[in-house]
Amino acid sequence: MTDDRTIIVETPSRGGGAGWVIAFVLIVALIAGVVFFTQMSTSQSAKDNAITNAAQDVGQAAQNVGNAAQEAAKNTK
Repeated sequence: MTDDRTIIVETPSRGGGAGWVIAFVLIVALIAGVVFFTQMSTSQSAKDNAITNAAQDVGQAAQNVGNAAQEAAKNTK
């Protein structure tokens, strides 16, 4: 009689690259988030600088008005 032997070899299954796709999507989302928040802070800084400059211009204009008023008062005496 002949002995029949059956050998079963199991190989571990591979993920098929789905893990790499998820990792890639997360990295792209992270980079997009960093760029977005960087642009927001730069925009906020520009707004703050514009407000500061406008306030300085108003202060200078008030100083000029004050100086003109003093000159006018001197000339009326």
